[in-house]
Amino acid sequence: MVEKLKEEYNVDVEWRPFYLRPDTPPEGMPLPDYILRARASGSEDRLSQMAAMHGMKFVSAKRIYNTRLAHEATEYAREHGKVNEFHKVVFRQVYADGLDISNWGVLRAAAEEVGLDGADMQQVVESGTYTAEVAGQVQQAQQIGVSGVPTYVINDRYAVVGAQPYEVFKRALDQIMNKK
Repeated sequence: MVEKLKEEYNVDVEWRPFYLRPDTPPEGMPLPDYILRARASGSEDRLSQMAAMHGMKFVSAKRIYNTRLAHEATEYAREHGKVNEFHKVVFRQVYADGLDISNWGVLRAAAEEVGLDGADMQQVVESGTYTAEVAGQVQQAQQIGVSGVPTYVINDRYAVVGAQPYEVFKRALDQIMNKK
């Protein structure tokens, strides 16, 4: 969907980090009861249907994973010109393959899939190279009112929150473009 928007509207997409659950320990945590109850009532059916419409499968996460390493690894990918490719693979790993992206084996595999050196990425990230950068971006997201993931911020003024159908983005972009 993002690729289609980029082609149709000639927009740039910049992936930025946000911690939905900043209290998640490094090893992750069990899903809270309210999420399990929501799943039991079919809350993820729309996500499964949206994924299927785009030829993807959707796998519910079994735990809440700590995403700090994945966000810092994304900065490594950005620095090496592979951020969009890396993000796409990590997204697939989580939502289609059900993998734990707090695991270095998973992140190294994503890096290597897009032509990056997974071992170098791990070494650089573990050295703390991107820790302050990611923390600053997360703080900026909080300051502009981001409270859910994904949140798409358009022109630093408009936000589309959640996994929305393509038509929602199309309408938002058409409205924004007509205001100019």
